[in-house]
Amino acid sequence: MIRILIVDDHEVVRQGLRFALRQEPDLAVVDECGDGTTALDRIARLRPDVVLLDMVMPGLDGLAVLHALRERNDPAAVVVLTSYPAEDRAMDAVRAGAVSYLSKSTAVDRVVEAVRAAAAGGSVLDPDVAGLLVRGVRAGDPGPLARLSARERDVLALLSRGRSNREIARALNLGEQTVKSYVSSVLTKLGLQDRTQAAIFGLQQGLVPLGDALRDPDG
Repeated sequence: MIRILIVDDHEVVRQGLRFALRQEPDLAVVDECGDGTTALDRIARLRPDVVLLDMVMPGLDGLAVLHALRERNDPAAVVVLTSYPAEDRAMDAVRAGAVSYLSKSTAVDRVVEAVRAAAAGGSVLDPDVAGLLVRGVRAGDPGPLARLSARERDVLALLSRGRSNREIARALNLGEQTVKSYVSSVLTKLGLQDRTQAAIFGLQQGLVPLGDALRDPDG
C-alpha cells in the first residue's frame, strides 16, 4: 500500500485528489493539509511514501518544504502539482528534490501514475512542463554524454523512461545494487543531483524520444 499525504491550500483540490486516489486499491491517503509548516509536521509524524505538494501556499511554500525535507534527509518522494509551470519554478523544485513536476491540469490517471512511479523510485514528466525542464537542464550544462560508458548509457536510457532501479535491473539482467551504483556514477559524471535531472538530460540528448518517455511504461 502506497501511503500519500496531500498538501494544497485549496480545499476543493484536496477533496478532488482524495476522492480520485481512494478509488485505487493500492493507494491510501493518510492525511491532508493546506500549508507548508503543517506539512512538515505531518510528514515527520505520518511518514508517507509520497507527498503531493502544491508550490504556492501561505507561510512556507512548496519550495521551502522541499528544501526542509532535503536538509533532514526525509525519504518521502515528492510529486509537485502546480498551477504555475514556469521554468524557474520547475527547475528549482527538481533541484530541491521533487521527483515529478506536474500541472494541475494533468489528467487524474497521470497523477496516479506519478504517485506509483514516485513510490517505486521513478518519475513522470508532464507534457506541459517537460520542455521547460529540458531547456533548464540544457542551460545548466550537465556535461557531455560521452563521459558515460555504454552500460551507463543503457541505464540512463531506461531511467529516462521512468523505470525504477528494480525494473532497470530486470531489463538489463543486472543486480539491483549494481544498478544503484550505475545510477550514482551517471549522476556524478553528469554533475546532476538526482535521477529526475538525469532523466531530463537523457531526453535532451535524444536517448529516448519524448513521446516514449511520456507514455505508460507498460503500454
